[in-house]
Amino acid sequence: MRSKTLMMLPLVLALVLAACADDVEDTTDETGEDVAAEAPDDEPAEAPDAPDDVVRIGVVFSQTAGAAVYGETQRQAAELAAEEINAAGNVAIELIIEDDASAPEQGITAYERLIQQEQVSALIGPTLSNVFFSAGPLAQDAGIPALGVSTTADGITDIGDFIFRNALTEAQVIPDTIAAAINEFGLERVALFHADDDAFTVSGYQIMLQAAQDQGLEIVSDQSFATGDSDFSAQLTAARDAEPDALFVSALAEEGALLLTQARDLGLDVPVVGGNGFNSPAIIEQAGEDAEGVLVGAAWNAAADDPLNQAFKAAYEERTGRQPDQFAAQSYAGVYLLARAIEEAGSGDPQAIRDALAEMRDVETVLGTFSFTENRDADHDGVTQIIRDGRFQILTD
Repeated sequence: MRSKTLMMLPLVLALVLAACADDVEDTTDETGEDVAAEAPDDEPAEAPDAPDDVVRIGVVFSQTAGAAVYGETQRQAAELAAEEINAAGNVAIELIIEDDASAPEQGITAYERLIQQEQVSALIGPTLSNVFFSAGPLAQDAGIPALGVSTTADGITDIGDFIFRNALTEAQVIPDTIAAAINEFGLERVALFHADDDAFTVSGYQIMLQAAQDQGLEIVSDQSFATGDSDFSAQLTAARDAEPDALFVSALAEEGALLLTQARDLGLDVPVVGGNGFNSPAIIEQAGEDAEGVLVGAAWNAAADDPLNQAFKAAYEERTGRQPDQFAAQSYAGVYLLARAIEEAGSGDPQAIRDALAEMRDVETVLGTFSFTENRDADHDGVTQIIRDGRFQILTD
């Protein structure tokens, strides 16, 4: 497959468009109307690498309930990417966005509508792994490629060969993060915490437990709670009495921030290693100084200074007034990966898009140099972050 670099920088896009202006066909008639825009949706593409028809992509993110802190940034980043892609002119895409309300049943409803009524060519999301596990089989059965951009639980791509993800799994990230924590803090005894009613947090916990054991740590306390809980005093007291060197926590941002604050209030001033749910500024905003020193493995860091990343950060901040987080970066990259697949496919045919995704190797993205593995999982470098001075920083030796 030929190697191409995705055009993600708005400035680069502008230069390319200017350079190619003389080659753009005039599609207006004598009245000034754009006749190309009037072509029927099912008209075949004129060129195999530049489909004329708008390709519809269904997007399912958590805009309400527990995972909205992730889903809102995902939506904003996806819309930004779509605007840039359409401005570049190589492909034309339309995002049709649905809210899964952080709930499996709503994710199923959203997928059904997008597949059956909107007849999309590809899907992005849902935000949470447990919602994807419920909705993903609908995409597989319909032969529609679905790309997870934040789903890190084990088994997502086992749903079928139309299921992809550009999110590094917890299994790819957590063991390295624990090794970094051991090196940084000299850990020997740890207490584990996890939400036991969510596929993502359960998967993260299982990987934390196995990695801790593999790396010779003693598990002195193992505590669970439910998503939506707000009082962790009993679990934290039990952990404190076991005198751990650190807490390992697999939780979503809301529960994670509360747990951090309550741990400090109870005198548990030990390092904390978080799962992927901690990769959100909401942890810092909600826990404040109590989040200082938290370690978390990540697929992206704002400090990366490559041009694609710098341009993305600037464009996202201009659009939203906020700095992007990892979930925004993965969503942004996901839209670009699908656009590349559509361009490679030369049409909105779902099978052709799926095949183009499966062949992607060494694509330059805001996540770094990206490839899909043979199992359609993400393959790129991760980083270990530490919260210092109220922001995520790359942990260095």
